[in-house]
Amino acid sequence: MLSYRLCLLVGAIATAVGQNSEQELNDAIQDLVLSFGDSLFQGPSSFTGVKLSSWDERSGVNPEELGDYPEGDILFPRQQSEPMSRNSLRTARRWKRGIVPYVIAGSFSYEERSLIQQAFADFAKETCVRFVRRTAEPDYLMITSDSSGCWSSVGKNGGAQQLNLQRSGCVTTKGTVVHELMHALGFLHEQNRWERDDYVTIRYQNIQPGLAYNFEKASRSSTDGLGINYDYGSVMHYSEYAFSSNQMPTIVAKKSGVRMGQRSGFSPSDIKKIRRLYKCNKGKSYV
Repeated sequence: MLSYRLCLLVGAIATAVGQNSEQELNDAIQDLVLSFGDSLFQGPSSFTGVKLSSWDERSGVNPEELGDYPEGDILFPRQQSEPMSRNSLRTARRWKRGIVPYVIAGSFSYEERSLIQQAFADFAKETCVRFVRRTAEPDYLMITSDSSGCWSSVGKNGGAQQLNLQRSGCVTTKGTVVHELMHALGFLHEQNRWERDDYVTIRYQNIQPGLAYNFEKASRSSTDGLGINYDYGSVMHYSEYAFSSNQMPTIVAKKSGVRMGQRSGFSPSDIKKIRRLYKCNKGKSYV
Protein backbone atom coordinates (compact mmCIF):
# COMPACT_ATOMS: atom_id res chain seq x y z
CA MET A 1 0.00 0.00 0.00
CA LEU A 2 1.13 3.54 -0.72
CA SER A 3 1.33 4.91 2.82
CA TYR A 4 3.00 1.74 4.13
CA ARG A 5 5.73 1.86 1.52
CA LEU A 6 6.09 5.58 2.00
CA CYS A 7 6.51 5.06 5.74
CA LEU A 8 9.19 2.43 5.18
CA LEU A 9 11.14 4.45 2.68
CA VAL A 10 11.00 7.76 4.48
CA GLY A 11 11.91 5.87 7.64
CA ALA A 12 15.01 4.70 5.78
CA ILE A 13 15.65 8.33 4.88
CA ALA A 14 15.52 9.30 8.55
CA THR A 15 17.92 6.49 9.37
CA ALA A 16 20.36 7.61 6.70
CA VAL A 17 20.19 11.19 7.92
CA GLY A 18 20.75 10.09 11.50
CA GLN A 19 23.88 8.26 10.40
CA ASN A 20 24.97 11.35 8.51
CA SER A 21 25.55 9.29 5.36
CA GLU A 22 24.82 11.25 2.19
CA GLN A 23 25.16 8.11 0.07
CA GLU A 24 22.61 6.18 2.13
CA LEU A 25 20.32 9.20 2.05
CA ASN A 26 20.54 9.43 -1.73
CA ASP A 27 19.95 5.69 -2.07
CA ALA A 28 16.81 5.98 0.08
CA ILE A 29 15.54 8.82 -2.11
CA GLN A 30 16.15 6.84 -5.27
CA ASP A 31 14.25 3.89 -3.79
CA LEU A 32 11.38 6.22 -2.96
CA VAL A 33 11.17 7.64 -6.47
CA LEU A 34 11.70 4.31 -8.26
CA SER A 35 9.12 2.54 -6.11
CA PHE A 36 6.33 5.07 -6.49
CA GLY A 37 7.12 7.01 -9.64
CA ASP A 38 4.49 9.57 -10.53
CA SER A 39 1.87 7.80 -8.38
CA LEU A 40 3.61 9.33 -5.35
CA PHE A 41 2.65 12.80 -6.55
CA GLN A 42 -0.81 14.28 -6.94
CA GLY A 43 -2.64 17.55 -6.82
CA PRO A 44 -4.35 18.95 -3.72
CA SER A 45 -7.89 17.69 -3.22
CA SER A 46 -10.84 20.10 -3.24
CA PHE A 47 -12.96 17.22 -1.92
CA THR A 48 -10.81 17.23 1.20
CA GLY A 49 -11.46 20.94 1.48
CA VAL A 50 -15.21 20.37 1.40
CA LYS A 51 -14.99 17.75 4.14
CA LEU A 52 -12.86 19.98 6.31
CA SER A 53 -15.19 22.95 5.88
CA SER A 54 -17.75 21.16 8.05
CA TRP A 55 -15.25 20.01 10.69
CA ASP A 56 -15.35 21.26 14.25
CA GLU A 57 -13.71 20.37 17.56
CA ARG A 58 -16.62 18.10 18.50
CA SER A 59 -16.03 15.72 15.59
CA GLY A 60 -13.66 13.51 17.61
CA VAL A 61 -10.94 13.50 14.93
CA ASN A 62 -8.13 15.86 14.07
CA PRO A 63 -8.57 17.96 10.92
CA GLU A 64 -5.51 16.52 9.18
CA GLU A 65 -7.06 13.04 9.40
CA LEU A 66 -9.77 14.03 6.92
CA GLY A 67 -7.46 14.32 3.94
CA ASP A 68 -7.67 12.19 0.80
CA TYR A 69 -3.89 11.82 0.91
CA PRO A 70 -1.52 9.11 2.15
CA GLU A 71 -2.08 8.83 5.90
CA GLY A 72 -4.46 11.77 5.64
CA ASP A 73 -2.00 14.64 5.26
CA ILE A 74 1.18 13.59 3.39
CA LEU A 75 1.41 15.01 -0.11
CA PHE A 76 4.07 15.75 -2.68
CA PRO A 77 2.00 18.18 -4.74
CA ARG A 78 2.13 18.96 -8.43
CA GLN A 79 2.70 22.67 -8.97
CA GLN A 80 1.53 24.27 -12.20
CA SER A 81 4.67 26.39 -12.44
CA GLU A 82 7.08 23.56 -11.59
CA PRO A 83 5.46 20.12 -11.89
CA MET A 84 6.57 17.69 -9.21
CA SER A 85 7.34 14.22 -10.53
CA ARG A 86 9.91 11.47 -10.31
CA ASN A 87 12.23 13.63 -12.40
CA SER A 88 11.84 16.86 -10.43
CA LEU A 89 11.99 15.60 -6.86
CA ARG A 90 15.49 16.42 -5.68
CA THR A 91 15.90 14.83 -2.25
CA ALA A 92 14.01 14.63 1.00
CA ARG A 93 16.45 15.62 3.69
CA ARG A 94 17.01 17.70 6.77
CA TRP A 95 17.00 21.46 6.56
CA LYS A 96 20.63 22.51 6.91
CA ARG A 97 21.47 23.48 10.49
CA GLY A 98 17.75 23.41 11.24
CA ILE A 99 17.12 26.72 9.45
CA VAL A 100 13.81 26.71 7.54
CA PRO A 101 13.16 29.81 5.39
CA TYR A 102 9.44 30.41 4.93
CA VAL A 103 6.90 32.59 3.18
CA ILE A 104 3.34 32.92 4.40
CA ALA A 105 1.42 33.02 1.13
CA GLY A 106 -2.04 32.22 2.48
CA SER A 107 -4.85 34.62 3.32
CA PHE A 108 -4.71 34.12 7.07
CA SER A 109 -6.34 36.34 9.66
CA TYR A 110 -4.29 38.15 12.27
CA GLU A 111 -5.21 35.50 14.84
CA GLU A 112 -4.24 32.65 12.50
CA ARG A 113 -0.91 34.25 11.66
CA SER A 114 -0.30 34.65 15.37
CA LEU A 115 -0.98 30.92 15.88
CA ILE A 116 1.55 30.02 13.18
CA GLN A 117 4.10 32.33 14.81
CA GLN A 118 3.45 30.68 18.18
CA ALA A 119 4.26 27.31 16.61
CA PHE A 120 7.50 28.74 15.17
CA ALA A 121 8.35 30.14 18.60
CA ASP A 122 7.88 26.73 20.24
CA PHE A 123 10.45 25.19 17.89
CA ALA A 124 12.88 28.00 18.66
CA LYS A 125 12.31 27.68 22.40
CA GLU A 126 12.74 23.92 22.66
CA THR A 127 15.05 22.96 19.78
CA CYS A 128 17.67 24.37 17.42
CA VAL A 129 15.17 24.51 14.55
CA ARG A 130 14.46 28.05 13.37
CA PHE A 131 11.77 29.20 10.98
CA VAL A 132 13.02 32.43 9.42
CA ARG A 133 11.46 34.74 6.85
CA ARG A 134 12.78 33.97 3.39
CA THR A 135 15.00 36.50 1.67
CA ALA A 136 16.48 34.90 -1.45
CA GLU A 137 16.92 31.27 -0.41
CA PRO A 138 16.08 28.87 -3.28
CA ASP A 139 14.63 26.23 -0.92
CA TYR A 140 11.88 27.38 1.38
CA LEU A 141 8.54 26.52 2.93
CA MET A 142 5.55 28.21 1.34
CA ILE A 143 2.62 28.19 3.77
CA THR A 144 -0.73 28.44 1.99
CA SER A 145 -4.39 28.43 2.99
CA ASP A 146 -5.97 26.68 0.00
CA SER A 147 -9.25 24.80 0.41
CA SER A 148 -7.55 21.41 0.22
CA GLY A 149 -7.08 20.45 3.85
CA CYS A 150 -4.04 20.22 6.13
CA TRP A 151 -1.04 18.66 4.42
CA SER A 152 2.72 18.71 3.98
CA SER A 153 5.49 16.86 2.22
CA VAL A 154 8.03 14.97 4.35
CA GLY A 155 11.47 16.45 4.83
CA LYS A 156 13.11 19.11 2.72
CA ASN A 157 12.32 18.51 -0.95
CA GLY A 158 13.85 21.59 -2.58
CA GLY A 159 12.44 24.71 -4.20
CA ALA A 160 9.18 26.30 -3.07
CA GLN A 161 7.81 23.55 -0.83
CA GLN A 162 4.13 23.98 -0.12
CA LEU A 163 2.58 23.30 3.27
CA ASN A 164 -1.16 23.91 3.39
CA LEU A 165 -3.25 25.00 6.37
CA GLN A 166 -6.87 25.40 5.32
CA ARG A 167 -8.46 28.15 7.33
CA SER A 168 -11.51 26.12 8.31
CA GLY A 169 -9.77 23.77 10.74
CA CYS A 170 -6.02 23.66 10.25
CA VAL A 171 -5.29 26.88 12.13
CA THR A 172 -7.69 26.27 15.00
CA THR A 173 -5.14 24.71 17.36
CA LYS A 174 -1.38 25.25 17.55
CA GLY A 175 -0.75 21.52 17.61
CA THR A 176 -2.11 21.03 14.09
CA VAL A 177 0.35 23.63 12.81
CA VAL A 178 3.18 21.95 14.76
CA HIS A 179 2.12 18.56 13.33
CA GLU A 180 2.44 19.73 9.72
CA LEU A 181 5.70 21.54 10.41
CA MET A 182 7.13 18.33 11.88
CA HIS A 183 6.24 16.51 8.65
CA ALA A 184 8.18 19.19 6.77
CA LEU A 185 11.14 18.59 9.08
CA GLY A 186 11.10 14.85 8.25
CA PHE A 187 8.79 13.14 10.75
CA LEU A 188 5.97 10.65 10.14
CA HIS A 189 3.03 9.48 12.26
CA GLU A 190 3.63 7.82 15.61
CA GLN A 191 1.06 5.01 15.29
CA ASN A 192 2.81 3.62 12.18
CA ARG A 193 5.93 2.67 14.14
CA TRP A 194 7.00 -0.98 13.86
CA GLU A 195 6.35 -1.72 17.56
CA ARG A 196 2.98 0.00 17.82
CA ASP A 197 1.08 -3.27 18.43
CA ASP A 198 2.71 -3.41 21.85
CA TYR A 199 0.97 -0.15 22.70
CA VAL A 200 -2.26 0.09 20.72
CA THR A 201 -4.87 -2.15 19.11
CA ILE A 202 -6.10 -1.20 15.65
CA ARG A 203 -9.83 -1.89 15.26
CA TYR A 204 -9.91 -2.61 11.55
CA GLN A 205 -13.65 -3.33 11.62
CA ASN A 206 -14.26 0.35 12.40
CA ILE A 207 -12.07 1.81 9.65
CA GLN A 208 -13.68 3.31 6.56
CA PRO A 209 -13.63 0.86 3.61
CA GLY A 210 -10.47 1.15 1.57
CA LEU A 211 -8.55 3.20 4.14
CA ALA A 212 -6.99 0.47 6.28
CA TYR A 213 -3.65 1.03 4.52
CA ASN A 214 -3.33 4.25 6.53
CA PHE A 215 -2.69 2.07 9.58
CA GLU A 216 0.03 -0.17 8.11
CA LYS A 217 3.09 -0.32 10.32
CA ALA A 218 6.69 -0.08 9.26
CA SER A 219 9.14 -2.93 9.59
CA ARG A 220 11.73 -2.82 12.34
CA SER A 221 14.61 -3.07 9.89
CA SER A 222 13.44 -0.13 7.79
CA THR A 223 12.83 2.57 10.35
CA ASP A 224 14.71 4.46 13.01
CA GLY A 225 12.82 5.58 16.11
CA LEU A 226 15.78 7.75 17.11
CA GLY A 227 15.99 5.83 20.36
CA ILE A 228 12.76 7.36 21.69
CA ASN A 229 10.04 5.13 23.16
CA TYR A 230 6.55 4.95 21.67
CA ASP A 231 4.64 8.07 22.66
CA TYR A 232 0.84 8.12 23.03
CA GLY A 233 1.05 11.84 23.67
CA SER A 234 3.02 12.75 20.55
CA VAL A 235 1.59 15.54 18.46
CA MET A 236 2.25 13.13 15.54
CA HIS A 237 -0.14 10.45 16.86
CA TYR A 238 -3.57 9.85 15.29
CA SER A 239 -6.68 10.37 17.38
CA GLU A 240 -8.60 7.29 18.51
CA TYR A 241 -11.38 7.86 15.94
CA ALA A 242 -9.14 8.50 12.92
CA PHE A 243 -10.77 7.28 9.68
CA SER A 244 -13.70 5.76 11.60
CA SER A 245 -16.70 4.60 9.59
CA ASN A 246 -19.12 4.23 12.49
CA GLN A 247 -18.09 6.67 15.25
CA MET A 248 -16.36 3.82 17.03
CA PRO A 249 -12.64 3.98 17.86
CA THR A 250 -10.11 2.77 15.32
CA ILE A 251 -7.17 2.95 17.76
CA VAL A 252 -7.41 1.69 21.34
CA ALA A 253 -4.55 2.22 23.78
CA LYS A 254 -3.31 -0.80 25.72
CA LYS A 255 -2.54 1.51 28.61
CA SER A 256 -5.39 3.06 30.54
CA GLY A 257 -5.79 6.76 31.12
CA VAL A 258 -3.79 8.01 28.13
CA ARG A 259 -4.82 10.53 25.54
CA MET A 260 -3.90 9.95 21.92
CA GLY A 261 -3.71 12.47 19.16
CA GLN A 262 -3.49 15.64 21.24
CA ARG A 263 -3.04 18.87 19.29
CA SER A 264 -1.89 21.21 22.05
CA GLY A 265 1.75 21.14 21.00
CA PHE A 266 4.95 19.17 21.54
CA SER A 267 5.15 16.27 23.91
CA PRO A 268 8.51 15.89 25.71
CA SER A 269 9.35 13.02 23.36
CA ASP A 270 8.59 15.14 20.29
CA ILE A 271 11.20 17.62 21.48
CA LYS A 272 13.75 14.84 22.00
CA LYS A 273 13.12 13.48 18.50
CA ILE A 274 13.64 16.84 16.86
CA ARG A 275 16.84 17.44 18.82
CA ARG A 276 18.20 14.01 17.90
CA LEU A 277 17.30 14.18 14.20
CA TYR A 278 18.82 17.65 13.93
CA LYS A 279 21.72 16.80 16.25
CA CYS A 280 21.21 19.70 18.56
CA ASN A 281 20.48 20.72 22.10
CA LYS A 282 18.08 23.49 23.00
CA GLY A 283 18.95 26.48 20.90
CA LYS A 284 22.25 25.08 19.59
CA SER A 285 22.92 23.26 16.33
CA TYR A 286 25.86 20.93 15.76
CA VAL A 287 25.41 20.28 12.02
